[in-house]
Amino acid sequence: MSAIYVDGDACPVKAEALKVAERHGLKMYLVGNAWFRLPESPVLNRVVVPEEPDAADDWIAERIGPGDIAITADIPLADRCLKAGAVVLNHTGKPFTDDGIGMALAMRDVMSHLRDTGEITGGNAGFSKKDRERFLSELEKAARAVGT
Repeated sequence: MSAIYVDGDACPVKAEALKVAERHGLKMYLVGNAWFRLPESPVLNRVVVPEEPDAADDWIAERIGPGDIAITADIPLADRCLKAGAVVLNHTGKPFTDDGIGMALAMRDVMSHLRDTGEITGGNAGFSKKDRERFLSELEKAARAVGT
């Protein structure tokens, strides 16, 4: 059975993912190094991992497979999930694809270097209502595509 795996730390669309999981009868694994407050649901499985680097990523990558959906903004985790055959979305609804993940990894490295050298300061643009709507639309499409 297909499942939704949510990289929960700093994910602004946990509640929306749960609604889609419930609507489609998909298990949802909410993974992070803290307990997340969401309504109780028979499809929701909270997984608290140790506060070690990449513990949540490793937990997800070791379990996800074809027919599953990953929700993450972490590009290396997205790459691992794609290699496992999963559909991968970031929290704004942008899908990660096999064709684009190499460029995303390269850009991540370039941006990290520029931040480390002080060439760029600041972070990403804020999360908007339009981002949330796009995420819901794309997750709904993904849930339908995995056979529910």
